[in-house]
Amino acid sequence: MYEPRGYREKVPDDGLRTFRVVLGESDLWIRASEDLSEEALRTLREARRQLARYIRRDPGFLRALTPYPVGEDAPQLVKEMAEAGKKAEVGPMAAVAGAIAEHVGRRLCELSGEVIVENGGDIFLSLSRPRRVGILAGGSPLSGKLALEIKPEETPCSVCTSSGTVGHSLSFGRADAAVVVAEGGALADAVATALGNRVREPE
Repeated sequence: MYEPRGYREKVPDDGLRTFRVVLGESDLWIRASEDLSEEALRTLREARRQLARYIRRDPGFLRALTPYPVGEDAPQLVKEMAEAGKKAEVGPMAAVAGAIAEHVGRRLCELSGEVIVENGGDIFLSLSRPRRVGILAGGSPLSGKLALEIKPEETPCSVCTSSGTVGHSLSFGRADAAVVVAEGGALADAVATALGNRVREPE
């Protein structure tokens, strides 16, 4: 189901080309030195195809809410999600948005000196100058008032957010925004989910 993402319109124009790629549940907002939407769509389609094929073969991967082992013959994307889930002690699908953002972003890095890929609040960055990533946290009084400054030498990296009060992603907690920065998108996404799950209403 499509959800309006007005925060995308608040990013200032600084010379990068902005384009959107949508396929199935994936809605990618991308910034690069030129319009690479065709290559982004091609890469996204292949990533989703690999994931869908694996899930047809092993449906438990989709349903697991705890770490789930995969075989050596699994696609690299699936292995990364499973490993991230193992480290964060969550199911592998908790890592899917961050993993896909990174997968597409790293391909586009071969064609552009600077790449930003945002996938529903999970962001891959490869930067040529410092940039700030704003933190939106639903009804929290801090929403939109905090940001992380990411330096070029810290990239490529991923910034992923999990929320129990905003969006449609599964969370067992009540965090407005659990934010994690990591080198890998799958790991950042999985750990953000795990942290968000731990934030509960006062008893």
